Amino acid sequence: MASVWKVDWEVSIDGTNLTSKWKPVLIDIEVTDKAGATSDACSLTIDDTGGQIRLPREGQRLIVKLQGRKVFEGFIEQPQSSGSRGGGRVLKIKAKSANSAGKAKEPQNFHADDATLEEFLGDAAKRAGLKLTVDPSFASIKRDYWSAEGESFFALGERWARRLGGTFKIRGDRAILARRGQTASPSGGELASVVAIVGKNVISWDITPRDPRRTFKRGSAKWFDRATAEYKSTDLEFEGDDPGNADNVARYIMADEDEAGEHLDARKRESKREAGSGTVELDLTVDAVAEGQMTIEKARSGVNGTYRIESVKHKANRSGGATTTLELKEPGGGAGKDGRKKGQAEPEFALPRSETLG
Repeated sequence: MASVWKVDWEVSIDGTNLTSKWKPVLIDIEVTDKAGATSDACSLTIDDTGGQIRLPREGQRLIVKLQGRKVFEGFIEQPQSSGSRGGGRVLKIKAKSANSAGKAKEPQNFHADDATLEEFLGDAAKRAGLKLTVDPSFASIKRDYWSAEGESFFALGERWARRLGGTFKIRGDRAILARRGQTASPSGGELASVVAIVGKNVISWDITPRDPRRTFKRGSAKWFDRATAEYKSTDLEFEGDDPGNADNVARYIMADEDEAGEHLDARKRESKREAGSGTVELDLTVDAVAEGQMTIEKARSGVNGTYRIESVKHKANRSGGATTTLELKEPGGGAGKDGRKKGQAEPEFALPRSETLG
């Protein structure tokens, strides 16, 4: 069966390369990288007729490469065996980039005074046995008091990512808190950008380039001024071509003006991100990563443009197929606008004339 694989792949467990041994039995590979998730996921399906491979153990380190590029690194969670009398047997090996058996899920109880977010979360990461990288725009945020009251490191990271408009990830022994909507990763490297061309590498697309349901015109947040013992309000105009008239009003009172500004900045970027959405299925594109960008060409005017990648799913199987499916957000670069001049296209839809209505 090895000859039918048309995609180069490589699988290693605890540093042992199993590619040549698994070529006759590996049926498919599926890898998911999602911006809003704590960890990436991987699934391998094995032809288990006769129980040919040794059952992997929970916690073993798994590395998967496609077309020479590492698309997953993490820990095996559990093998799953299935079969039927007439349908054969398969073994499914599932893994996550975060070790679900590690100390990251252990509740923590501690506090920090006059510390930055990087110091507070760095302490929590150390207690969980992990190293932490925080986006520079978040790292210096300072509070009089931080606390973890029975929260795991998973929960802490996700909570602050939601509040600040960030993405929290654990990959191997490193945790990352990144700012959404950036062109660079927290470590300083540029996020990959891919090009999807209809008629070339695009298999299918389903895109809504303009969606006003979760966009806002401006934001408003109340905060308490200790110096004057008064409640005050901070407002911020949001970006967008057609944001409507609704305001995004904070549901709780902020501790100070800085916190109000951080909250509104996060909601502004969220409003921009939610201005459109869609999915695109491509021929296998291993360069695509969550939070990177995708530019689609030759779809149509108003849809062509640049989008933020919300999630990536790579799928490859031994029957020869290999695809990448992207979930998209944050339209830009002309997406949502039909830039053609009057006369270059059919007139806009209009109701029939009154006489045709009877």
